[in-house]
Amino acid sequence: MNIPKAKKTEKILETHGDKRIDHYFWMNERENPEVIQYLEAENAYCDAVMKDTEELQEKLFHEMKARYKEDDESLPYFFNGYWYIVRFEIGKEYPVFSRKFQSLENIEEILLDVNILAEGKSFFEVGSVAVSPDNKMMSFSTDEIGRRIYSIQFKNLVTGEIYQDHIPNTTGKAVWANDNEHVFYIRKDDSLRAFQVYMHQLGTDSSQDLLVFHEKDETFDVNVFKTKSLEYIFIASSSTISDEHQFIPANNVMAPWRMVQPRIDDLEYAVEHYQDEFYIITNADDATNFKIVKTKVENPGMENWVDVISHREETLLEGFEIFNNYFVIEERTEGLLYIKIIDNHTGVSHYLDFSDPTYTAYIGLNLEFDTQKLRFGYTSLTKPNSTLEYDMKEKTTTVLKQQEVLGGGFVQEDYVSERIWAPSRDGKNRIPISLVYHKNTNKSAETPLLLYGYGSYGHTVDASFSNVRLSILDRGFIYAIAHIRGGEYLGREWYEDGKMLNKKNTFYDFIDAGKYLISENYTSEKHLYAMGGSAGGLLLGAVINEEPGLFNGIVAQVPFVDVVTTMLDETIPLTTGEFDEWGNPKNKKYYDYMKSYSPYDNITAKNYPHMLITTGLHDSQVQYWEPAKWTAKLRELKTDSNILVFKTDMSSGHGGASGRFESLKEDALEYAFLLKLEEKI
Repeated sequence: MNIPKAKKTEKILETHGDKRIDHYFWMNERENPEVIQYLEAENAYCDAVMKDTEELQEKLFHEMKARYKEDDESLPYFFNGYWYIVRFEIGKEYPVFSRKFQSLENIEEILLDVNILAEGKSFFEVGSVAVSPDNKMMSFSTDEIGRRIYSIQFKNLVTGEIYQDHIPNTTGKAVWANDNEHVFYIRKDDSLRAFQVYMHQLGTDSSQDLLVFHEKDETFDVNVFKTKSLEYIFIASSSTISDEHQFIPANNVMAPWRMVQPRIDDLEYAVEHYQDEFYIITNADDATNFKIVKTKVENPGMENWVDVISHREETLLEGFEIFNNYFVIEERTEGLLYIKIIDNHTGVSHYLDFSDPTYTAYIGLNLEFDTQKLRFGYTSLTKPNSTLEYDMKEKTTTVLKQQEVLGGGFVQEDYVSERIWAPSRDGKNRIPISLVYHKNTNKSAETPLLLYGYGSYGHTVDASFSNVRLSILDRGFIYAIAHIRGGEYLGREWYEDGKMLNKKNTFYDFIDAGKYLISENYTSEKHLYAMGGSAGGLLLGAVINEEPGLFNGIVAQVPFVDVVTTMLDETIPLTTGEFDEWGNPKNKKYYDYMKSYSPYDNITAKNYPHMLITTGLHDSQVQYWEPAKWTAKLRELKTDSNILVFKTDMSSGHGGASGRFESLKEDALEYAFLLKLEEKI
């Protein structure tokens, strides 16, 4: 089959007197039949190139699917008189939301069967489900395109009637006031920014809804939530570097909104309520790694904040949970997560014990104040995810639920995990790398290794278990995560040192991690592969421009690769809110720096590795045309004969296919691509 060749139409983009010529700018036209024709041609070419892996893809898909318990259900949690459960039925793709009154032995009440709602639809997703305080009404939100634009509807849980109320163009979240009659929700603007909070009265036309708050600063998004105490409703306005919170009593929707602390540049904070005080996690007073303070509800401004947990240079505070008798902190030191329990009466503290060399631990769903039981989650590269209950008084742990790995053959002891540290080129830092492999896999220059990275927004990719990943571990691959700058694995400074005018540190760390793995004989350039999605796709694009010979192949999922053009276009979703992450290219300093690493702008005539690039036509986070243009320009300029295939899911968005198992087909394609390159098909 002929390799697709996109037409070239010259488009001159001029900024700060600098001219860039974009021959594929025309691909931005979503409704243009030529665009769809090009995407379909690339899909057909991908299918043709990967045809010899069709049997393997099918095998991988069924292998992955077989590891999941089809009739699985969530761990029940008790709230406001009911046990709530989300479960799946055999042969069905979507969840069933249900509840049982008082006892798990009582009759199940179906709240929402998503399988029925999704019938006949190529994409369907439920954003959220929320039950009113009197347990008689429920809000639920749905997206039928994949652009994360949700419509909110309401169901009477007594009669089963779905009301005529229909609220379009929302984030999907609905927060009930305590009167069981009003809900607060968020609308999106044309760029899909969450910018307005409205109040809806049940049984009325949404066009008459009351605008409660309008966030006019385009670098801020809004959120709305109810405190754990159920006493207050909050509106939070947040940018990358600043927060502002205001609140009303949940019992009085017409009360005037009160401010906690007005926004200040570089002041971040988040609020929770307990008794007559607000507890706040914040970076105030140069607390780079955050601290926890408290203040009286009647005087919440920062001049009244009193330290509860002080700032520590070596430890990043990530969250907390309040109980009547205990205070629980989630913190990170040297990259590893810890859960600390503090007795409110004695002040004595202790940590939960975790033994793996690299792992993930996190505070779970804890809706009650008056309990000595803490739910938390734990997983590692070799241990399936578990939800556990820790008795904070007796110091005993009970496993409530552990992820089952079916299909036969999985023995936890057959897999080995480790954490190593690669020296960075600046000589000042070490880059943590988490690895997992089958115990029978030998480390050598012939061993295939897949290196995963992200490195943006302070998001940390922790070491967690994957059912899917077993399919390449069992075929001799080592899997590694490079905890590079731009994430917060080693604290807030690790993030700050990988953003804005320090962004290239992210790319250099990934390259240095790859080279270290080769130098330590884990693999070689002929068998080293890289994977990343979204901003992780930007990472890969920048890395292969810088070091095209380091990797034999890459898998770039929904990659953000046309950085300069996107950040100059404020109509594109997320752009304005990300100026504090990447910089605003309308400022020449940021424009020049951004242009120097933008993957699309830096493609040149040279050899590139084998590449699989994926996207979704309705992606709201990274528009489909970025990877489409990147693919076309790579085809035009690359000088090698290596595989380059580009796959567009024509019915999904940023998160891929909807349904529980459909996304496994995407995983199967990616793994088949890697195994094809390793000649293991």
